[in-house]
Amino acid sequence: MSEKIRCLIEDIYGAEKAQEVYQRLSWMLENRLKEITPPSVKGAGSLPVSEEDAFVITYGDQFRKAEAEPLAVLGQFADRYLRGLVSGIHILPFFPYTSDDGFSVVDYRAVNPAWGTWKDIQAAGGRFRLMSDLVLNHCSASSPWFKAFLRGEEPYGNYFITVDEGTDLSMVARPRALPLLTPFHTSEGKKHVWTTFSADQVDLNFACPEVLLEMIDVFLFHVRQGIQVIRLDAIAYLWKEIGHSCLHHAKTHAVVKLFRALVDEYLPWVIILTETNVPHKENISYFGDGTDEAHMVYQFSLPPLVLDAFLRQDAGHLRTWAGTLPPPDGKTTFFNFLASHDGVGVLPAQGILSEEEIEQLIGSVKNRGGLISYKATAAGKIPYEMNVNYLDAVAEASLPKELRAKKFLAAQAFLLIMPGVPGIYIHSVIGSGNWLEGVEQTGMNRTINRQKLDLDTVAEELDRPGSLRNLVYNGYASMLRVRRTRKAFHPGASFRVLPAAKGVFAAERISPDRSQRLVCMINTSLKDEECRLPTVFNGTTVVDILSSREITLSPQGSIPVPPLGVLWVEPL
Repeated sequence: MSEKIRCLIEDIYGAEKAQEVYQRLSWMLENRLKEITPPSVKGAGSLPVSEEDAFVITYGDQFRKAEAEPLAVLGQFADRYLRGLVSGIHILPFFPYTSDDGFSVVDYRAVNPAWGTWKDIQAAGGRFRLMSDLVLNHCSASSPWFKAFLRGEEPYGNYFITVDEGTDLSMVARPRALPLLTPFHTSEGKKHVWTTFSADQVDLNFACPEVLLEMIDVFLFHVRQGIQVIRLDAIAYLWKEIGHSCLHHAKTHAVVKLFRALVDEYLPWVIILTETNVPHKENISYFGDGTDEAHMVYQFSLPPLVLDAFLRQDAGHLRTWAGTLPPPDGKTTFFNFLASHDGVGVLPAQGILSEEEIEQLIGSVKNRGGLISYKATAAGKIPYEMNVNYLDAVAEASLPKELRAKKFLAAQAFLLIMPGVPGIYIHSVIGSGNWLEGVEQTGMNRTINRQKLDLDTVAEELDRPGSLRNLVYNGYASMLRVRRTRKAFHPGASFRVLPAAKGVFAAERISPDRSQRLVCMINTSLKDEECRLPTVFNGTTVVDILSSREITLSPQGSIPVPPLGVLWVEPL
């Protein structure tokens, strides 16, 4: 192993412990790497993604069909509706679990037997690039590890974090309005265990080297099964230290750097993606220096800013924010998303939208059937997340279905034109709405966007001309097919926000080899607008590659952008 890996282990555990940890990791790698067969992927060793890459995010049991296992049914859906549109699938935690729709993991090395087997996962990996979750921060309170801890068995006695009742933990950042400590009865009596997210999600103690080594072994096992993108779930809360906020700890960053160093040295086709639902500046800190932490980070500010633009018919904040993004470098990139299995974060909009605008955003979501989740702070509870289906949030249900689909697809176009790789939630692909009945069933706000569906019913609606699902799916499919044909959408392509009318977002994209140039325009308003193209387009006729329509520029170099219009133009 490299000196870099040795130094990172020493940064995490100190010189005294580092040598033993290094030796144990060396032995693990020597044995595990023999079991891993590298796939044939483009660009291994750099950022192995291109304009052809986009991911659909879905649960493993998203679709149901009589007498069929859910993972096999998901494969049927993907083969019929996703082949040729996206390159990858993010299957949300498909392991045995006890709560939080998969994020309370019981066994990291098993597939939920009610859904299928590793053969189903491997089969999907043969057709799509697979992303899965490495839930590092916590595991299920019903996991064998935690049960062994309760019995006092080694080495599990140090796998979890106990704190004396009454210890001042007021400085710890809280993502939920729930108790930080949960009492459990152990072989040594009652102990209070650190539970950041819920009583069923017990935090793992990474100050114990055995935990880090265990999770690296899990990581290598997942890569062996064909996983190519590893999503580090809730990584920002990983390292615990009393007296610290326990958010973005230096040793948390060191752990991310260690995973990245292992990938760079041994698994160059694997991508590390961090999930940190925090303000923008904190979020992008997980790029590190651009070469030593995550390859990709979630673009958490995009969902609330796009929603704000359509609700106020004003893309001004979106333009200003996008103009501050670091220029694409071909080494790191954003994972762009609008909807997810969680909700639309409020914190990533702070400092970009005013407090009044955030309140207006929250009010609009409530008016459209959404719910609000809160987190605990020293000042009391504050809004943390807006739980709503993105279709209902952007395009109100009272609109005619053709206009709803058009407005929604205009919003989704932002996923496809921003620098990075698109991550498209399954319910956005198929045009679903709020599932309030599910919230009533589970008592969880996030269930509003987690409805599981009968495949045959969905397929009938998707294939029925003029249905809302049909309009949304076909519109999305059209944009995705075109996007993957243009190198100007490569994650390393240059990106420049252009001046535009109040409701219009316009950006120029130029391929890394400068052979292709595009101007992408999205009108967030309900009125006709015009957009002036860069002077290089002056005196030319352009073609909208989405519609294949030729457009002649005005003498001023402008073209019309219709209400809720999406134009991707290039010189004819």
